[in-house]
Amino acid sequence: MTSDCRTAERTGTPFVKGFYDPRTSSVQYVVSDPASKVCAIIDPVLDFDEKSGSIATKNADAILDYVSREGLSVQWILDTHPHADHITASHYIKEKTSAPTAIGRQVLEVQKIWADLYNWEKSSVDSSHWDRLLEHGDTFSIGTLDARVLYSPGHTLASITYVIGDAAFVHDTLFMPDSGTARADFPGGSARALWRSIQDILALPDDTRIFVGHDYQPGGREPRWETNVGETKRLNPHIANMDEDAFIRLREARDGTLPMPRLILFALQVNLRGGRLPEPESNGMSYLRIPIGALTTTVW
Repeated sequence: MTSDCRTAERTGTPFVKGFYDPRTSSVQYVVSDPASKVCAIIDPVLDFDEKSGSIATKNADAILDYVSREGLSVQWILDTHPHADHITASHYIKEKTSAPTAIGRQVLEVQKIWADLYNWEKSSVDSSHWDRLLEHGDTFSIGTLDARVLYSPGHTLASITYVIGDAAFVHDTLFMPDSGTARADFPGGSARALWRSIQDILALPDDTRIFVGHDYQPGGREPRWETNVGETKRLNPHIANMDEDAFIRLREARDGTLPMPRLILFALQVNLRGGRLPEPESNGMSYLRIPIGALTTTVW
């Protein structure tokens, strides 16, 4: 499923195309500059079926088909964080477009955490899987559009928000107002850090468009992924009339009821290598490792 956001024509306003993946409830974005026809691709999904071990590129190819139809040039491939619920297609799209990849610099700290869990060699903590590691306050351009980075830890230690023109791409930090906020119980996560990251996002102007990274369709409604700062302040029950301590109590209580994402142990070992699959072994096949007992928080 895709959706267009053709709401604004004013200078510095990106055109945003959302692509919804129902298998992982993920939203992927093409963010383009109407003036230059240059774009960035944010959080693309590589299709993975854990039951058969099959990999496909349907989501990524749909994005690339759209880019081609619209006559766009890909300037950046951006991930908001190392995802736990899908495998990133960033490396695949880089192979197709030669565009550089980027993610938050704290991904190196997440690599260290998971290197221990996967019993990886220490050399696996490696920045070379990406072309640029981004820090809070970094700026870059997408055509004539200005983009900047907010460090947004909490959901993960490495989460960042991309503010591009009048749009903020927050992925798992905030959900749509009827869905609340993201969990903060992954290794390196923190409910307190999440609250403070949310306050930084909500300090943006009220008409700043917010684009979320997941939608779980509460009540069976159609997928939605665009809100704004003002609407979030008024309508999100995890935000409105809430203070830091109350949010932490709510978030930690809710996290204690949630099972781990079904793909987390598959996805992290790929996503922490920029979307590269493990090298094939002597029989020509690649293998993903499942560390038994690595994550002790279990909802049976």
